[in-house]
Amino acid sequence: MQRRVLQFALLVLFVTGSVWAAEDPMIGSWKLNPQKSKLTDEMKISSLGGNKYSFDFGGGDPEVAVADGTDQPGYSGMTIAVIVGGPENWTFVRKKDGKVLVTGVWTLSSNGSTLTDHFTANRPNGGTTSLDYIYERRGGGQGFAGDWVSTTEQVNSVYVMHVKAFEGDGLAFVTPGGGGTRNVKFDGKDYANTGAVVDGLASSARRLNDRTVEISDKANGKVRDTQQVTVSEDGKTLTLTTRIVGSPDPQVMVFDRQ
Repeated sequence: MQRRVLQFALLVLFVTGSVWAAEDPMIGSWKLNPQKSKLTDEMKISSLGGNKYSFDFGGGDPEVAVADGTDQPGYSGMTIAVIVGGPENWTFVRKKDGKVLVTGVWTLSSNGSTLTDHFTANRPNGGTTSLDYIYERRGGGQGFAGDWVSTTEQVNSVYVMHVKAFEGDGLAFVTPGGGGTRNVKFDGKDYANTGAVVDGLASSARRLNDRTVEISDKANGKVRDTQQVTVSEDGKTLTLTTRIVGSPDPQVMVFDRQ
């Protein structure tokens, strides 16, 4: 969930070159194409005894909570709550300043081998982003505890990202999920994300060529993922490949120009 709040609170790209700002091929509006994308996700749930669990959603910063339905301290000033509806039904809720950011309704299969997650992220404008993930258990574990990997998802919402020029030699990336606006320049410096629901986010980037950019995403100074962004030769498609620290499987998102 932390990984996905960062994916939908953080699902963004950054690019530019000072001489290309007006004609940069990445400037424009881009709509996610779920059929061409592979939204790989992994979460690790460990039982610590006494109804207490560790939740690792990627990035190397597990959160710990007792599954009793109460709000408890989570990552970066947020709270998390685990509501147990039964041995095969949990609800995971993440909040910031008392407001719900994301909700995951988890359902375990009768044989314990798969987990379905109906995931909803609330947007600042009042809308929502909704996905359905199907996870498979990797290795051992009992109940919800285990290493869960998903390569099957259904996107239930329209997701459009806007890329704009920023101060002549940078670009601004505006996303619908609460990630705010990212203003980036290619000077080797970290630039803070503005207006995001998650504190302490920043990114640095370098341009490999006029159609390819490499980005490092950071949270409180720690690298959480690296991304490669590529625009097709015809300028109609943008592909974002994300590799999250601690996860062997990359996520590939394909966007169509609007």
